[in-house]
Amino acid sequence: GLKMQLDISELKYVLFDWDNTLAESRSSLVCAVDKILADYNLPCWKISMEKRDRNLSFKDNFPRIFGKDAAAAYEKYREVYKAIVTEKITTFEKVREVLSFLAERHIKIMIVTNKERILLEYELPLLFDKKMFCNIVCGHEASADKPSGRHALYALQNFIKPEDINRKNVWVVGDSPQDSAMALAIGALPIRINKSIWGDTARGEDKEDIVWFDSFSDFYVALKLAKN
Repeated sequence: GLKMQLDISELKYVLFDWDNTLAESRSSLVCAVDKILADYNLPCWKISMEKRDRNLSFKDNFPRIFGKDAAAAYEKYREVYKAIVTEKITTFEKVREVLSFLAERHIKIMIVTNKERILLEYELPLLFDKKMFCNIVCGHEASADKPSGRHALYALQNFIKPEDINRKNVWVVGDSPQDSAMALAIGALPIRINKSIWGDTARGEDKEDIVWFDSFSDFYVALKLAKN
């Protein structure tokens, strides 16, 4: 993929994914969902996740995995997850530095996630000051979630017109094919960091349209070297 020089001279908005991008929450999720799967005598997440639809959020996949028990199972999951994540959640090296770098240059930062708001609002203050983000959009709040471009347009609607969005002024930073697809759908620059939370191999992705970094540390170095 591209490891091109970044250009921040016209950058106005950066949309960040939450899980496995700004927050290391995956270990909490797996730990919690394994407990619930065991309650229902279902195989562990590593096996059960094969049933999921990659374009749906974690919550929206519960009916595929738990069937008629989905609603009750999710309620249980939410409580167990909150208890675990309080102890376990962390961020990644240089995430705070990246956010500070953008904020110091008056570049607006947002969170766009398919996660439900009740959990996101619970976790966010464990890691960051909510005031750092000029907008936060969660699952089912736009007319369609990621990978749809409508999720990003909903987040940006009071800030920039759709026809004014381009790869120089709007970036989307995330770990998954869904994040990149959402960026490409609105003409923004997709930046991929980390391996996808679900280990998705990106089928049919045109790597040339996407800027890839192995870590936020690499992203931070590139930002400091960026054209401005």
